[in-house]
Amino acid sequence: FQVFNSKTAELLSHHQVEIKQEFPREGWVEQDPKEILMSVYECIEKTCEKLEQLNIDISNIKAIGVSNQRETTVVWDKITGEPLYNAVVWLDLRTQSTVENLSKRIPGNNFLKSKTGLPLSTYFSAVKVRWLLDNVKEVQRAVEEDRALFGTIDSWLIWCLTGGTNGGVHCTDVTNASRTMLFNIHSLEWDKELCEFFEIPMKILPNVRSSSEIYGLMKAGALEGVPISGCLGDQSAALVGQMCFRDGQAKNTYGTGCFLLCNTGRKCVFSEHGLLTTVAYKLGRDKPVYYALEGSVAIAGAVIRWLRDNLGIINSSDEIEKLAKEVGTSYGCYFVPAFSGLYAPYWEPSARGIICGLTQFTNKSHIAFAALEAVCFQTREILDAMNRDCGIPLSHLQVDGGMTNNKILMQLQADILYIPVVKPSMPETTALGAAMAAGAAEGVGVWSLEPEDLSAVTVERFEPQINAEESEIRFSTWKKAVMKSMGWVTAESSESSDPSIFCSLPLGFFIMSSMIMFIGARYISGQLLFKLDNFIS
Repeated sequence: FQVFNSKTAELLSHHQVEIKQEFPREGWVEQDPKEILMSVYECIEKTCEKLEQLNIDISNIKAIGVSNQRETTVVWDKITGEPLYNAVVWLDLRTQSTVENLSKRIPGNNFLKSKTGLPLSTYFSAVKVRWLLDNVKEVQRAVEEDRALFGTIDSWLIWCLTGGTNGGVHCTDVTNASRTMLFNIHSLEWDKELCEFFEIPMKILPNVRSSSEIYGLMKAGALEGVPISGCLGDQSAALVGQMCFRDGQAKNTYGTGCFLLCNTGRKCVFSEHGLLTTVAYKLGRDKPVYYALEGSVAIAGAVIRWLRDNLGIINSSDEIEKLAKEVGTSYGCYFVPAFSGLYAPYWEPSARGIICGLTQFTNKSHIAFAALEAVCFQTREILDAMNRDCGIPLSHLQVDGGMTNNKILMQLQADILYIPVVKPSMPETTALGAAMAAGAAEGVGVWSLEPEDLSAVTVERFEPQINAEESEIRFSTWKKAVMKSMGWVTAESSESSDPSIFCSLPLGFFIMSSMIMFIGARYISGQLLFKLDNFIS
């Protein structure tokens, strides 16, 4: 929760907590909707306490904006207010077989893309809702009994914060709706044909509103009575926070994933190179809608979390910069973090993560450097696609998000793109965009979005420091690694891998198997090439 001065865009105070992610099976990613709600209340309360310590009266908070990871899906009971299942996170892959079954009965090649701007993918909300309807009895029963409500995280939070079972407002905004695959981005309405194709009842869907209007009032907590008047999906919020209001302006956000958005104005531009067409924003009920082209990368900051939580080669996310700085190179090691398949520009769900180019010399610092390089290479791929679609190459890249505090990452990005990278002094532009939309809403009117009133932003600039030829060599080697990551799994093979099979095997089996593999490795190669203690102490 972050509080801004509406005249200067200065960040006055903030508080954050990390939300747990659950991985009940391979490829499954879930979060607890109630934990998310409690974290919001906690962050509001703590921030208000900090404001009072700064002698800032919290009655000066005039509006609240919500921003969220867009495709994460929640279905809850409107009678009890309880979630009917965990939130299915945007990265989740359990719906691959659902996608394959749906792909066999699409009525025409362009049916989905022409209406939604999106490809059929595990990424978007409609297939997650379809999976819940097919597999969770509580959800099926609640829909039959007219008790179920569906929403992305913004809908869940706004419903709860505005009263929940006591008159909570069930709504979403156009940017979040455009990521469900149920929303027609031309008519700006839920599409009857799309809902029939996915067999999702329209009665469970939230009302679609603009990104900047009063949805309802806070019904509890320190800010009771304050209007919630801004709502934007995280990437649209960052576009607003970076003040990319003109056709052709673009930004790249480095968060859990990596998202490059280019404002295309009031016209829908459909990509020929693997990008998405999405709603950028609609800043008022009577204001026009603006569109964007988007390049989506599934894994960016998530790879740092993986190095911390799964491999244990760092204790905190901040350590990655220090580790990478020790070597200053990946020494020919390349890391393709396709943990959830590959998103733009490939849209290849069969891909999985690989680390290649290992030698006896490779150590954990090289792996750390390769992880940072991977984020930059993926950005290069979506930027190249964006340049081909738009026809005018970007002369510089505006960046934001928590990862931009890593100076090695930003310099690597400038080197790999071979254009300057420009970072604002306040990188959390997603929250800023939500605050701007909330403050500008009719009936609030404390934040002007007129160009002459927008505050100038101080920036840090990173210039390329290697020659173009070296940049191209590194990028072409990366693309070779990407090709090797593809074709690893099918829906059938991933669904048949039941973890309970392994639970029933004795420990001796695994020790014996490990010895056989170890001896085999020595016998075949004459030496063991892969030393685990290089990576994990």
